[in-house]
Amino acid sequence: MQEIKCPKCGEVFQVDESGYAAIVKQVRDKEFNKEVQAHEHRLQEEKDNAVKLAVTEAEADKDKMIAELTQKLALAESEKKTALSELEAKKMQELANLETKRVQELAEKEAQIQKLESKIELDKTQAKSVLSEATAQKESEIAELRNKLALEKNQHELEAKTLKEAHLAELKQKDDTINYFKDLKAKMSTKMVGETLEQHCEIQFNQIRATAFPHAEFGKDNDARSGSKGDYIYRDHAEDGTEFISIMFEMKNEMDTTATKHKNKDFFKELDKDRKEKGCEYAVLVSLLEADSELYNNGIVDVSYEYEKMYVIRPQFFIPLITILRNAAMNSVAYKRELALVRNQNIDITIFENSMNDFKDKFSNNMRLAAEQFSKAIDAIDDSIAKLQKTKENLLASGRNMRLANDKLQDLSIKKLTKGNPTMKAMFDELEEKKD
Repeated sequence: MQEIKCPKCGEVFQVDESGYAAIVKQVRDKEFNKEVQAHEHRLQEEKDNAVKLAVTEAEADKDKMIAELTQKLALAESEKKTALSELEAKKMQELANLETKRVQELAEKEAQIQKLESKIELDKTQAKSVLSEATAQKESEIAELRNKLALEKNQHELEAKTLKEAHLAELKQKDDTINYFKDLKAKMSTKMVGETLEQHCEIQFNQIRATAFPHAEFGKDNDARSGSKGDYIYRDHAEDGTEFISIMFEMKNEMDTTATKHKNKDFFKELDKDRKEKGCEYAVLVSLLEADSELYNNGIVDVSYEYEKMYVIRPQFFIPLITILRNAAMNSVAYKRELALVRNQNIDITIFENSMNDFKDKFSNNMRLAAEQFSKAIDAIDDSIAKLQKTKENLLASGRNMRLANDKLQDLSIKKLTKGNPTMKAMFDELEEKKD
């Protein structure tokens, strides 16, 4: 595409190759005609001037000049006609060529337009096909998502219903347990109430001991040497025998008709003392005291804000608490093994350090002896060096004497030998003459 600026309005517009060629041709033809007219005008002026000049210069040569001018005019007219004919023929040829080229370009443009129209139609058909496929796929995906959403909704409703039923069953079980213990307390003496709670916890543990706690120890605390003892001690071990958790249990219960009502915190101090004396990590009070307390009825109560690692639970949380503490402590087995390894390593380090100190002492003694022998060897070397130094000085003095003797030998000549000795000089001169 070519850009053309309008000389009047200054607007720039674009034209294709054919339009640009037509405009160029139009401008060129107009300029050519204008040039021809200007040429004719100049010839006319030259003719008039020549006529005037001929008239003014020589009236006598008027006929001759007129004839010459007429001849020149005829020649000019002929040349003009010839030139016009040639220009007209050339113009017609160019017009014919331009027309042919324009027809060819129009044909090519038509072919391109038809090709583009065919391509557009094909693209429209393909676009419609793709759009239809995409629409069908989206509708399928939407239907699938709706089905999935409905399925998830039904599943959530089912899970909520199952959870609610399980929660109701758990509440019913808790209520039955509470009613059971209330009934037991109504039928038993104070001593029997406490023993029944201990038996209940022991039975619960023994029912799952083989499967859940295969390496655990659980039994009554019979060691009363310190003046007091807990009810039960639980200890669990890893497969290699490493103990990773220990719990001191105290079970407390009383009759509803007991005159003096105890509180759970009344037993915290004694339980904490028993835990420390027996070397247990945790202390747990399994209690049915304060039956109406919302604090203790809601679940596991952490009282470590008063006594370290101490919990208060109802009997139904006996096994769950052991499981929670055991699972949490199992993560520390590796650390306890590493601690034991470090302790063993510290013993090895001590042995190594003692061996190293013994080696240092022996090495120091050997170094002392070696230093003494080294000093003696140095003294002997110094004596040898002194002797060698003296020998060196003698050799250097001998070398200087030998150098002086050599210099004297090199400086010796016949002239020096015969100087001041005429007899020897005459004899050497005679020998030199004989050689010559």
